[in-house]
Amino acid sequence: MKFFDLETFPKRILVVGGWVILRLSLQAFLRVLGADTQLVHRGDLFLKGFDQEVREYTAQEVAKKGVKLRFNTEIERIEKQVDGLLKVFFKQGGNELVDQVMVATGRVPKTQGLGLESVGVHLAKNGAIQVNDQYQTSIPSIYAVGDVIDRVQLTPVALAEGMALVRRLYGQGSPDVEYELIPTAVFSQPNIGTVGLTEEEAVARFPQLDVYRSEFRSMKHTLSGSEERTLMKLLVDRQTDRVVGVHMVGADAGEIIQGIAVALKAGATKATFDATIGIHPTAAEEFVTMREPSRRYGE
Repeated sequence: MKFFDLETFPKRILVVGGWVILRLSLQAFLRVLGADTQLVHRGDLFLKGFDQEVREYTAQEVAKKGVKLRFNTEIERIEKQVDGLLKVFFKQGGNELVDQVMVATGRVPKTQGLGLESVGVHLAKNGAIQVNDQYQTSIPSIYAVGDVIDRVQLTPVALAEGMALVRRLYGQGSPDVEYELIPTAVFSQPNIGTVGLTEEEAVARFPQLDVYRSEFRSMKHTLSGSEERTLMKLLVDRQTDRVVGVHMVGADAGEIIQGIAVALKAGATKATFDATIGIHPTAAEEFVTMREPSRRYGE
């Protein structure tokens, strides 16, 4: 089912698959427009690869919006009814009757039929084009960038790779694209914004780590009546005071984290954050007012 090709808006829709950025963004859109929305995931929690607390918090907040979450669930079959509705049967038992099923199962590089194998370009098992650090394939005259090399499947990353290659081939050279501090947003409700290491990654990398955490109800919701809450986290290497990860679940998280990503690229420390004056009243000011760590590793 292609969502934007639908002739009528579905009253009941089931979204299934592993392509979480599309899936969470669309389920938010569907729910806001009034669809009875269910989200099915075969794992125990969505957002694989994100900070664990962010994953759990997002599930909690998404459920508040009225989206029915089905984890550890797989579809066994779908039967079309005489009235056009779809009856979805689950391997774990039970069924649901919906107007539409949307499958967002992710992407693989679409490299078939290009003749790459015939000229000797090496491909990975999933069809991704294998390249070296200069985006050069096994054939020296052929280069590849973007989603087809299956590094980070984000449009701005593909643009950065392309510009780096152009400058290297036709300009004065170019520094390599740095993949560690890439900011990412998921436009769910509420939004997710993240840059740097997850808490789990940071604990494994740094022997001494401080976690600064804040959770609150946004000021505007004291008037709106919404129970939506916001989560913010700073991960700090205690030995150097450098901020190594920032995570947010809340309104405009993508907008806020984009600015903070600049600070992390510049090597901002916790002292830098502490010395920065906040803009009041905003949610973003919370990032510069957190003073005491909520968790400490490696005492």
